[in-house]
Order: sequence, then C-alpha cells, then structure tokens
Amino acid sequence: MSTELAFDALADEVRRSILQVIAEHGECSAGEIADSIERVGRTTVSSHLRVLRTSGVVTERRAGRHRYYSLNPEGPAKAALEFLQGLLRSSLRELKSDAETAPPSGSAPIEPESRREAG
Repeated sequence: MSTELAFDALADEVRRSILQVIAEHGECSAGEIADSIERVGRTTVSSHLRVLRTSGVVTERRAGRHRYYSLNPEGPAKAALEFLQGLLRSSLRELKSDAETAPPSGSAPIEPESRREAG
C-alpha cells in the first residue's frame, strides 16, 4: 500500500472521524462506528471504511456476519506519519537556526567582526 493512498484516506473529515472513534474505542464493528458518526448514514460510513481498508490504514476482521475494524499501526499511515515528522523536524531545525542567529529583540543588529575592525 502506498503513502499516497494513506494521504488520500486521511484527507476526508468523515474518515478522520472514523479513525478517531477506532482510536478511542479500539476494535469496533461497522455498526458501532456508524452509531458514533451521526452526520452521515450507515451506507456512507461503510463506503468510508472500504476506502480506509483498501488504503491499508485500518484492518478488517470478519466474525460471522460482522466486520470489525482496527487501526493498522504498520500500514501506510505509519509511512505518511514518518514523512510528516521528517518535514516537521526539518522546519524546526531551520527555525532554531534562525532563532540562534537573530539579534535579541530590541537590540541593534550584530555587525560581522570584519566591519567592526575596519571602522
């Protein structure tokens, strides 16, 4: 499963709500999830669960007529999260570097030593 599928799956607000329900309650049946998502009907929840399953973000376990869904910690969502963490780390390093080289607030800019010696 690709990271792109995970990002597509996570892009929808209803699917993120479904993931939140599963994260809070652990493995849930499709009916339990549908009961928790009030703004859309059961058929819509089932469609969103299919997208989440196909993308590998959730896993499905069948027991008789029932289907139970749980988060897939090793699926493409993990790779998507690692990608986002890498971006955040890079941005934080740049921010830290900028903060360390910026003059203190309210003070004059620091001149390079070569200018001070020439002046």
